Amino acid sequence: MKFRILLFPQYVRLMAVVLLLVPTAIRAQSAAKPNIIFIFSDDHAYQAIGAYGNKYAKTPNIDRLAREGALLTNNVVTNSICGPSRATLLTGKYSHKNGYKRNDNTKFNTNQTLFPELLQQNGYQTAWIGKMHLNSLPKGFDYWNILPGQGNYYNPDFISQPNDTTRYNGYVSDVITQFSTDWLEKRDNAKPFFLIVGHKATHREWLPDLQDLGAYDDVDFPLPVNFYDDYQGRAAAKDQDMTIEKTMRLQQDLKVNVNYEKDWTYNRFSPEQQKVFKAYYDKISKEPEAKKLTGKALTEWKYQRYIKDYLSTANSLDRNIGKLLDYLDKTGLAKNTVVIYASDQGFYMGEHGWFDKRFIYEESLKTPFVIRYPGVVKPGSQVDQLVLNIDWAPTVLNIAGTKIPTDIQGKSFLPLLKTNTATAKTPWRKDAYYHYYEFPEPHHVYPHFGIRTERYKLAYFYGGADSWELYDLKTDPSEMKNLYGQADTDKIVGDLKTRLKQSMVQYEDNEALEILAKAKK
Repeated sequence: MKFRILLFPQYVRLMAVVLLLVPTAIRAQSAAKPNIIFIFSDDHAYQAIGAYGNKYAKTPNIDRLAREGALLTNNVVTNSICGPSRATLLTGKYSHKNGYKRNDNTKFNTNQTLFPELLQQNGYQTAWIGKMHLNSLPKGFDYWNILPGQGNYYNPDFISQPNDTTRYNGYVSDVITQFSTDWLEKRDNAKPFFLIVGHKATHREWLPDLQDLGAYDDVDFPLPVNFYDDYQGRAAAKDQDMTIEKTMRLQQDLKVNVNYEKDWTYNRFSPEQQKVFKAYYDKISKEPEAKKLTGKALTEWKYQRYIKDYLSTANSLDRNIGKLLDYLDKTGLAKNTVVIYASDQGFYMGEHGWFDKRFIYEESLKTPFVIRYPGVVKPGSQVDQLVLNIDWAPTVLNIAGTKIPTDIQGKSFLPLLKTNTATAKTPWRKDAYYHYYEFPEPHHVYPHFGIRTERYKLAYFYGGADSWELYDLKTDPSEMKNLYGQADTDKIVGDLKTRLKQSMVQYEDNEALEILAKAKK
């Protein structure tokens, strides 16, 4: 009895301390939830990034994220076009399920489950700043300030809550980053945050920041090996309208002899901006005539100007990613903030003689994706498995400790990020299903669906092309030789068609199933 009486006061004091610490422990647990920043660019090709092997591109900050985290080598989209990719990001679903198949005047349906709303319910504060491009105002975000439509590179307008439009002076990448850091400063520090930074760069017409004009003028870029593709055996590829030779415009795209008084793009410029911009491109405009360029020489000149403007535009994108990373370092947020960089889809850098995207071919199918997750993802990691953009939403939810709804079609690849892929045994998909719809304009790319495995790709073009294509990516990585119809491929084709149909059933693409049933053999 004495023993009990002797210890009782100590027991009471101990319990009191424990009880006092419980709220603190709960707060600490809540604070330990990682913050998440998703930097989302437009039309930024993976093959235009240093970390993906481009020795010319000046992308030190994206490269830094790859060094300090993981780089995905086979991150592919399900419909290679801007708006639908953003709809897939928000829903974790294919275009036929979220209702946004094309870039048109359709308003994205925000009355469906959007993963940022689930983050809100789990205690996160959320924001979308920059380009959204879905013809709808954001939903599921505590704060937003977005570009109308495609937005403008210089002195851009922004739509803010509650739907007011304001013009801001400056270059769009800088303005977006300033808004992002301003929001981070004003947010509720007691809550974790999720922020989407939607950049306009590197979208057509590739207008670089003034400080980046001429950044690559001393480089003579080598032509892609299939720049002069003759599209033999590929009817859809031959019938498109997206070549550098014929489709790329000298005035609008390459700024040759621009009418600064009448062109709405340049009417936004301040006199100071226009003076610097005009001085640079006036010199460029003289080259075709001075060099008497025609035929292949003119096409190759257009290619050089395209790549130089494109990469110069990407410079501002990367520089602003650096500003954001510096802010995280300075404030101490870097220690508990996941930073993701991705683009809405890939882009052609002259491969097949093209620019733009849309096709199931590798350059537009694959998109860059790097992720830094301190303490979880080993620096310098590489994920080689097939990851789809329907997987992005569930992965973010998984990182945030939020339950993934059963109607999301993607799958969290967080287990892949936690494992060295050289020895990974995590069960994962062996193929990727794709379906593109927008036709005939712009660029006259026939609608098509297909499946990409670790080695092969099978696609069916419909809507007038009505043709199958088969590629062996191991022996033909440039996708120049259509193997469909060759006798020795019957077994491969049969297996791929089975897997294609299984994917259509799995993802409930009933429209594609009907087309497949009528497709020619």
